[in-house]
Amino acid sequence: MDITTILGIIIGAVLVVVVGITPAKLGNFWDPASLAIVVGGAISAVISSYPLGQLARIPKQLALLIQGNRYNIGTLIDTLEEMAQLARKNGLLALEEKANELDDPFFKQGIMLIVDATEPEEVRSMLENEVDAMSARHEDGIALYNKASAFSPAFGMIGTLVGLVNMLKGMDLDSGGASNIGPAMATALITTFYGCILANMLFSPIANKLTVRNDEELLYKQIMIEGILAIQSGDNPKFLKEKLVTYVAQKQRGKILDQAAKPAGGGGEE
Repeated sequence: MDITTILGIIIGAVLVVVVGITPAKLGNFWDPASLAIVVGGAISAVISSYPLGQLARIPKQLALLIQGNRYNIGTLIDTLEEMAQLARKNGLLALEEKANELDDPFFKQGIMLIVDATEPEEVRSMLENEVDAMSARHEDGIALYNKASAFSPAFGMIGTLVGLVNMLKGMDLDSGGASNIGPAMATALITTFYGCILANMLFSPIANKLTVRNDEELLYKQIMIEGILAIQSGDNPKFLKEKLVTYVAQKQRGKILDQAAKPAGGGGEE
């Protein structure tokens, strides 16, 4: 589980309230009408901008924020190495049974392509096209939150303009209306405050975290593609593993190779 997004939002909210506003003056920043303009306006703009099918993915996208990295690259490389050993020993056709045991449809598709003796260029093209399509879907989801981040301050400004118009229309210097300018101006500016908070403490962090999740899956699938093609070309399993670990950070690279060096039944990771 990855709670950094939730933790960051909570820390930001606490700092704004305690350091910036102070709890004693928190009531000055509560205005239901302003909140309705900003939140309602941003939500309505997002709904107007995207089809229902894409909006239906929002719960799944939000769940990704706390799921953490679901892709174990070390396990993937070990599996590819094992398949490479099996293919060198018994031929590519021996991988068919192994492919049927895989839960990942993309991985299974790639293995079945090489089992069916598909040309390497076609294997790469098909798999990379699928990755590109996946990435495009993810980027559409990320764009939704970037749009919401842009809409929030815009509706904050709209709320400010509405408040200023109402303030000026209600001003009557002869009847003491000037005394209401300060409170009315503060109310008008609260909508801008709400818009900035929503954009920078909620929607932008969500978009950034989804970008990280997309990059994690892209790396995982890129390693998978290179491993499948290496198996098809008959690469030495040890060379295949050393080649694939170059896609990860040096610290993680050493951990993967060290784990492989341990004898079966050895101790767990330190």
